[in-house]
Amino acid sequence: MKWSLKIAQVAGIGIYVHWTFLILLGFIVYLQMGQADASLLKAAVAVVFVLVLFGCVVLHELGHALTAKRFGIQTRDITLLPIGGVARLERMPDDPVQELLVALAGPAVNVVIAAVLAVVLFVMGALALVLDMRPETFLGGEFSLATFLIQLMIVNVILVLFNMLPAFPMDGGRVLRALLATQLNYVRATHIAALVGQGMAICFGLIGLFMGQWILLFISIFVFLGAQAEARSVELRSVFQGVSVGDAMVTRFQTLSPNDLIEHAKDELLAGHQHDFPVVVDGQVIGVLSRSDIVSALTKGGPNHRVGDVMRPDCQLLDVSERLDRAVARMQQLKCSTLPVVRQGQLVGLLTSENLGEWAMIQSALRGRPQ
Repeated sequence: MKWSLKIAQVAGIGIYVHWTFLILLGFIVYLQMGQADASLLKAAVAVVFVLVLFGCVVLHELGHALTAKRFGIQTRDITLLPIGGVARLERMPDDPVQELLVALAGPAVNVVIAAVLAVVLFVMGALALVLDMRPETFLGGEFSLATFLIQLMIVNVILVLFNMLPAFPMDGGRVLRALLATQLNYVRATHIAALVGQGMAICFGLIGLFMGQWILLFISIFVFLGAQAEARSVELRSVFQGVSVGDAMVTRFQTLSPNDLIEHAKDELLAGHQHDFPVVVDGQVIGVLSRSDIVSALTKGGPNHRVGDVMRPDCQLLDVSERLDRAVARMQQLKCSTLPVVRQGQLVGLLTSENLGEWAMIQSALRGRPQ
């Protein structure tokens, strides 16, 4: 994720912190120092608590990532944001049972953490303090290791309960979808789970509105949009399933030679709708020149640069018979809007994000027409 700093790597998975996380820590210090009994010690304890809590969030996301890895699904990275953590899996499992296990793995980690903390508190003889629900037990008074661990245990329990709400993008929404998908097709299961999530979001929003709890209103918007986005994403992926790259590729396109000048590439860019150009020698793709490459070359050196000097020589190729859904996932992973398509090494087409959108729209319209 952009503007993120890598802080660790576990099992080949990079763990990043987004710069906005620093704003959260600063806000915590500001709140602590603004209290009547403020002290540097209390501010430091609050910051340490947040850091330890986000350590639990990392373990939660690793639970998802490592379980997915057992099913052959890699995780691109884990990023910490002020609102939590995000593990970017390459894809969700196609098997509903596998998706169920991946979705449950994260909350299960928090259950284990809470259980371990309960055992530690029992050994310390402090577990009984959990029954003392006075606010000062948890939010005020002098610092003690027992209250620190109690707070951490309670927050982990809250994380489990919140994440298991049957609403996207929480884990509970994926659990509900996976259970439904054992009896229904995946798209139908997703739509039902999304509707349940949106129903919960509306309830949260109404409660927040009438009780003046704006955090509930924020959560309701987050859940509603998350459910909507998941339903659209799955519907779009369903259109891509069962077809090959060759079914959706562009077959009318212009190519460039490495010896062409950027001036020529600029003319081709302005003459049509093509944004990215494969660079070809004897039918073999040796690179791709994107619109941004053309603009950058014109800015830095003018129109007399050779295409071969500014093209991207490390572009990946798609085979014409490759599954379209897997190809789209690769495009998203590589952040490429265009990938060349080859048959036996020879260029036969382009897969572009613009054409994919149009192709998906047409296929959805054909699916919905009266029979």
